[in-house]
Amino acid sequence: MNPAGQPRNPGPNWGYLFLTRADALLPRRVFEALVGAGTWIAVACMPAQRRHSRAYLRAALGREPSRREIWRHFYTFAQSLLRKLRSADGRRYRCLLDPQAEDFTRLMVRGTPAFLGTLHIGDADLLGFMLGHFRRKTYMIRLQVDNSPETRRLARQFEHAIDFIWVNERDNLLFALKHAIDSGGSVAMQCDRPDFSARLEAFDFLGARRLFPVTIYHLALIFRRPVAFCLGIPDGPDHATVFASDVFEPDGGSRAENLARAHEHFQRFLRQAEGHLRRNPYLWFNFTPLNPEAPAPAPAAAVPA
Repeated sequence: MNPAGQPRNPGPNWGYLFLTRADALLPRRVFEALVGAGTWIAVACMPAQRRHSRAYLRAALGREPSRREIWRHFYTFAQSLLRKLRSADGRRYRCLLDPQAEDFTRLMVRGTPAFLGTLHIGDADLLGFMLGHFRRKTYMIRLQVDNSPETRRLARQFEHAIDFIWVNERDNLLFALKHAIDSGGSVAMQCDRPDFSARLEAFDFLGARRLFPVTIYHLALIFRRPVAFCLGIPDGPDHATVFASDVFEPDGGSRAENLARAHEHFQRFLRQAEGHLRRNPYLWFNFTPLNPEAPAPAPAAAVPA
């Protein structure tokens, strides 16, 4: 039973178990046909997610999306979910760092505790577990939901390197975050949904000035830690390429100067992320309202002659 107030993923409680069993028992073509048909049912039965998909694709494609394109958006997400379920069952999943991610690679190899950000693009849910291969303790800030057994199974596989901070446990959030930082661990978070952040700034993204949370940079300045972002772009059924930003390092400048550099850093990363979405718009897995456009600046007051 779903505890009162506990968020949950769409679909029945037995849905993930059914997918796992069907994936293991059915011939590949039969299973893929089942997933395709199930995706059409999801499109029909999830009006809110369908509406948000249409609004996002309209911005990404620059035109009104077809029903088939909305289905493809849902279907691409279903494939990502299946990769996560298969990984939770112990199947091999490879994340290969892009050769150009030299700055990020150096940060990972030297083991410097950092704030690590990503967006709900591609295989973002598996990126945090990939960090376990670097043998460094990482605390993933996540929304705890009632029906997400694959997350718990993945956590058990990487329990030596991964722990969770649940963003919806408000009373314990600050304590858990301080514990993670004091213990020398890195903190990983997704930085595109404005719901849980009071610190929002406007950035150019998908043809408009849109609001994104920037809490990660304020934490970096408080605790004097670097910030890096990465994206897991799937290349096939069992592997992805990790593309990363350059590393933001707080320096001895003023807070305002550091925040200005942070703004430029995140804008560079958003351009990188948008480039991936322009090439494959179906990788954006926010079936929630697209980041709102920033209010237009108030016109300057007229100066009397």
